[in-house]
Amino acid sequence: MKTSGYVCGNFCEDNSCERKDAPVKIPVLDMAECVRCEICVELAPHAFQINDAGFVEVLPLDDYSDENIHEAIKNCPKDCIIWE
Repeated sequence: MKTSGYVCGNFCEDNSCERKDAPVKIPVLDMAECVRCEICVELAPHAFQINDAGFVEVLPLDDYSDENIHEAIKNCPKDCIIWE
């Protein structure tokens, strides 16, 4: 399990989180709930994409702390993207 680039559920502008050594959290998509609105793809195309079958998938990244990823998760109309 990776331990660099800790990502918590809150995006702090001052990056003051004390848990820098905690495991990296990864966004996980619940395909049963996803309505393929593509908001996540529009807001964070470096982290989410539509695959050949037409479903959203999370792309492998070393660090998911980007503000656009957090916005994509917050703006999901079905709340089908969670941190794991």
